[in-house]
Amino acid sequence: MTTVYDFTVKEKSGNMKSLNDYRGKLLLIVNTATGCGFTPHYDPLEAMYKEFRDQGFEILDFPCNQFANQAPGSDEEIHEFCTLKFGTEFPQFAKIDVNGESADPLFAWLATEKPFEGFGKGLKFKALDAFAKANNKAFGDKAYIKWNFTKFLVDREGNVVARYEPTVDMDVVREAVKAAL
Repeated sequence: MTTVYDFTVKEKSGNMKSLNDYRGKLLLIVNTATGCGFTPHYDPLEAMYKEFRDQGFEILDFPCNQFANQAPGSDEEIHEFCTLKFGTEFPQFAKIDVNGESADPLFAWLATEKPFEGFGKGLKFKALDAFAKANNKAFGDKAYIKWNFTKFLVDREGNVVARYEPTVDMDVVREAVKAAL
């Protein structure tokens, strides 16, 4: 059975890192962007990281430019933006693709483990749904990431236990992390 520990990812330095290095930790894996309406999620993400990191919690940040070109900078520019604007301290990796033929294998696996179930109900969710469909050729494929700031909660055994779309309130994500610790 595949777990998150079977994957290796590229650090922003260009070095490869085995996710086995995070064995035994609770992980929140996120695809991010610096020019997205959800970019302010960095604030509650950093607050969660500071609150729970001493209890074995890690956030793994993977910038992605596949959704409306909302992460156009270099790895260094993205990192500088996040640290200066949001004070992020959690690990940020190299920019990746999360969908398609060039998708990072980690995100292809995450999306298969926890497929898309919708953004939610209501007008703002319908608007995001329409925007995402217009900007994502493979939107109908449930095993794809639909937008920036999709979050995957991975338990201490390396199994994906939840997927949170960017429309899920960050308090819900925080409570799930707290309960899983």
